[in-house]
Amino acid sequence: MRPGDGGRRMASANDVDGWIMERSAAELTEPFTFVVDMDGVLRLAPRRSEHVACAGGDMVLGAGEIGFTREAGRWIVREVSNQSTGYCPDVSSWTEVARALDAVGLGRPSGFTHEVVFRQCPDCQEHNIVREDDFVCVFCGGDLPTAWNVDPGA
Repeated sequence: MRPGDGGRRMASANDVDGWIMERSAAELTEPFTFVVDMDGVLRLAPRRSEHVACAGGDMVLGAGEIGFTREAGRWIVREVSNQSTGYCPDVSSWTEVARALDAVGLGRPSGFTHEVVFRQCPDCQEHNIVREDDFVCVFCGGDLPTAWNVDPGA
């Protein structure tokens, strides 16, 4: 990755509007890749982009998938999740995601519309998605911690 690579930084609702208008009709039917960079700025990339690439290889405050809809002449967030296997963000990252969405003036839900619970297995070190509150590693059967413990920088 070269400096400047990554998703497009959104400084305003006009930036978001311009970026979305560049997308095809087919792209608009699916959510996009997003990150909130360490400056708290929203970055957007096409759906099949990797989150780490969207962030230009840097650490992030939040990451996931986001979908938009047009309402009352402006784009609003229709759906947003923390689904990012590159960063495995905790659901508590919503605070930073909400702050970044508010900074560009996007209407948004009150929280993630789909929350993903990530944990790293202390026994085998694999990353897991916890489903139905079953905190057991799918790789080795070890117990997973109830508190978020994924450090993508490690």
